Amino acid sequence: METAFFLNVMLTHNLRIPVSIYKDMTQSKMKNRIYIKTLCLFLSTFMVVEEATYSQEVETNWYPLVNSVDEHHIPSVVGMKDWLDKPAGKHGFLKMRGSDFEFEDGTPVKFWGVNISSERIFSDAEIADQYVSYLTKYGVNAVRFHKFTWYASKGDSSTVIRQDLYGKMDYFLAALKENGIYYGWSHIYGHKLGPADKNRVLAYEEIVNTKFPWSHLNGTSASLVNFAPDLQALNIELTVNMLNHVNPNTGLRYAEDPALTFIELQNEDNIYWGAMEETLNQTPSYRKLLCRQFSDWLLIKYKSTEQLKESWGVENLPSHESLEEGTVYPVPNHSKFDAIYFEAENSGKELPQHYLDKAEFLYTKQMDFYNRFVEAIRNTGYKGTIVGSCWQAGSGLTHFYNLYADYKTGFIDRHNYFGGGVGGHRMQVGEYKSESMMTKPGSGLLSTGFQQVLDRPFAFSEWMSLIPNEFTIEASPLIAVYGMGLQGWDASYSFGSDHPYFTPTIHSPGGGVYNTDVPSQIGLYPALARMIYRGDIKESPVIHTRNVSLMQLASGDLGFSEQVIQEHDVKSFKSDLPLESLAYGRVVVDFTEKPETTIPFDTEKIEGKEIVSATGELTWHTSEKGFFKVNTSATVGLVGFLEKDVTYEYDILDIETDTPYAVIFLTSLDRKLGIEESKSILITTLARSRNTGMKYGTEKSELIEVGTSPILLEPVELTLNFKSARNATIHILDHTGIRTGETLEMNHGYAKLSGMVHQTFYYELVWEHEN
Repeated sequence: METAFFLNVMLTHNLRIPVSIYKDMTQSKMKNRIYIKTLCLFLSTFMVVEEATYSQEVETNWYPLVNSVDEHHIPSVVGMKDWLDKPAGKHGFLKMRGSDFEFEDGTPVKFWGVNISSERIFSDAEIADQYVSYLTKYGVNAVRFHKFTWYASKGDSSTVIRQDLYGKMDYFLAALKENGIYYGWSHIYGHKLGPADKNRVLAYEEIVNTKFPWSHLNGTSASLVNFAPDLQALNIELTVNMLNHVNPNTGLRYAEDPALTFIELQNEDNIYWGAMEETLNQTPSYRKLLCRQFSDWLLIKYKSTEQLKESWGVENLPSHESLEEGTVYPVPNHSKFDAIYFEAENSGKELPQHYLDKAEFLYTKQMDFYNRFVEAIRNTGYKGTIVGSCWQAGSGLTHFYNLYADYKTGFIDRHNYFGGGVGGHRMQVGEYKSESMMTKPGSGLLSTGFQQVLDRPFAFSEWMSLIPNEFTIEASPLIAVYGMGLQGWDASYSFGSDHPYFTPTIHSPGGGVYNTDVPSQIGLYPALARMIYRGDIKESPVIHTRNVSLMQLASGDLGFSEQVIQEHDVKSFKSDLPLESLAYGRVVVDFTEKPETTIPFDTEKIEGKEIVSATGELTWHTSEKGFFKVNTSATVGLVGFLEKDVTYEYDILDIETDTPYAVIFLTSLDRKLGIEESKSILITTLARSRNTGMKYGTEKSELIEVGTSPILLEPVELTLNFKSARNATIHILDHTGIRTGETLEMNHGYAKLSGMVHQTFYYELVWEHEN
C-alpha cells in the first residue's frame, strides 16, 4: 500500500509525476521496495510535469484506486471462485416453483449477476477468459447477454448468425458454464431486417426506413412486432436457429444446455409502448394491418358500426373510421391511455368503453405474439424459463394488462435506473440529479418491487444508480439487502459490465454512465454475494397484496390507485400503498380469477423515525437524511448518511464512524458459519468516489469538470467494538483483495480502521485461535 500512500501525497499536495512512472506504480503495484526508494528520491529532486497534470485541488486524504487489469486469476481473500456451484447446469434446467427459482433436481437458487452487452459476447478467447476470472472472483453467478444479434447477421439474412461469431460466443458461454456462471439471452432489442427478408414481410422498405427517437432502433421491427405476424416470424426464426445451434465446446444444442437459464422474447418493448404511434406514422401498411385487426375484433363484439357508436358514443369514433372498412384505430400509446385514466380517476367517473376495448384488444394481440413465440421455443426442446419483456406500459389498466401478459408468459422481469445528469447515457458537464434513495424508504430502484407478483419469480435485469450523482454506492446494498433479501427477489443483473477489470474512471472508458466495473459497485460484490448465497437476510412473509383480475381490467375498476411515473429509463411509483411498505416487508400483486377486494395497508408499521422489517433483521432510520442497518449473525451492514460520535449498535458489536456517508459491511468468509463462529471475516468500507480533477458546483447540482483517471476514493474511518471482547489480527488488503503484508491487532474486541492511513477499502479479520 506504499504506492497508494505516495500517490495520495502527490495528489493532495498537487504534485506532478511522469505518466510512465504513474503507470508503473498502478500496474506493477510496486512490489519492489527498492523502486519505491528510487521514486522517493525522484520526488525529492524533480517537480516537473512530463505529460498529464492533476490540476484539481482534491478532497483532503482521498486516495487513488490502485488497479491491475490482469490479476483476477490470482487467489485473494475476496475471491469467490470456490463459492460458485460448477459446472453451471449440473442441477438441470431452471424452473419456476411458485415465487421462486429452483433447478430440476429441487436445488433453490438466486442469481446475482451483471449485463454484458452488444458485441462483447463475441470476444476473443483471451478476453473471455479474463471475464471468467473477473466474474468468478467477485461472486457473479449469472450473466445477461444483451442486444447482441444486431452485430451478428450472416450476409443478407437477419435470422442466421455468422459462423465465426458463433465460434467466439460458443467458447465464451462454455467457459462461463465450466466455472459455474449461468447465462441468459436478451438477444433481441428491435430486430434489424436484412435484404433477404424483403419478400417475407408486408412492407420491407417502410420498416428499414423507420426513424425512432432513439437512433439505435432505426430500421428495426421494434413495437410493430407486437401485432405483425410477418415480423414475429423473423424474431422466432432467429431464436429457434440459435437454440438449434450446437456448441462444439459442450456438444449440446443451446436448447439442451441447462446453463441457459432464460430466454427473453424482447427487450424493453410491448404493444402499449408510446413509440409505436411514431412508427405507425412511418409505416402505413402496418397501421392499416393494425386497424384491420382491431376492426375485426370489434366486429365480433358489436356486429356493426352503429352498435359500436351506441356503446362508445359517437364522439369517440372519428368520422373516417368504420368497422366495415376495417379502419378503426386502437391508439397504441400508453401516454394517451394515461391521460384518459387520470381524467376519470380525478373526476370520479367511469372509464369510457372505447378505452376499455382498446386496452383489452391490445392485450390480446400481445398474448397472441407471446404464445406463438413460446410455443416455437418449447418445440426446440428448451425446458428453461422464459420472460416476455421488461418494460412499462403506463399506469392503471394498461400497466396491469402488460404485467399480466408477462405473468402469463413466464417470470416477471423489470428495469429501472436512478439519478443521472444532463448527458443522459454519457457523462457530461452540466446539471445532474443529486439525490439519495436513503432519504425516503422504498423510493428509487426499490420501488420497482411494486411489480412483484405473488406466484412468480421476480428479476431485476437492468438497474444502476447513475453518476455523476455522488450517492451511487448505496444502490448495490439496497438491491441485495431489501430486494434480494427482504422482498425475496430472485435475480439481479446490474447494468453493465463492459470490461473485465476496474475501469480507470468512474465512467466507462467510452464515457458511459452505466458502469458496474468500479469499486462502488462490483467492489461490494464479495460481501453482498456471500450474504445472498448464504441466505443471511430472511425473506419477509407477504405483508400486503393488491388483487387484480381480468374481470376488473375489462370493467375498469381496480379498486385501488397506482401510477407509474416514467422519465426515459427512470421510473417511480405512486400508489395507495405507501412506498415505505417495501422497507417493512414483501408486497405483491395477485392475479385472481374473480374480483377480490384489496385491503388497505396498516400504516402504523411504517410510522415513526425508523422502520423495522417484519423479520426484525433490518432497520431503516428515516430521521435526517436516512440510513439502514443490517443485523444478522453472518453479515452486519451500515449504509447511508451517518453521524460522528454516534454508536451504531448490533447484536455482536458496536460501530462508530467519522465518515458522513458510507457503506460498511462485515461478513463471514465461511459458507455456513456466522461472523463469530468463522475463522475470518471480510470488512468492506467504501464512501464516495470521483475522477481526478472532477469538479462539482457549490451552489447547485452541477458537474463542472468530468475529470480523468485515476479514480479517487474517500477514506472510511471506523471503530469496531465486539461484545465478545476477543482478539484478532486484521490484515490490510490491497484494492484487489490480496494481503499486503501489513496488519494491525484487535485487542479485547476493539479496533480502529482508517482508510486515510491504510489507503484501502478491504480488510480481513482473522480471529485469534482459542484452545
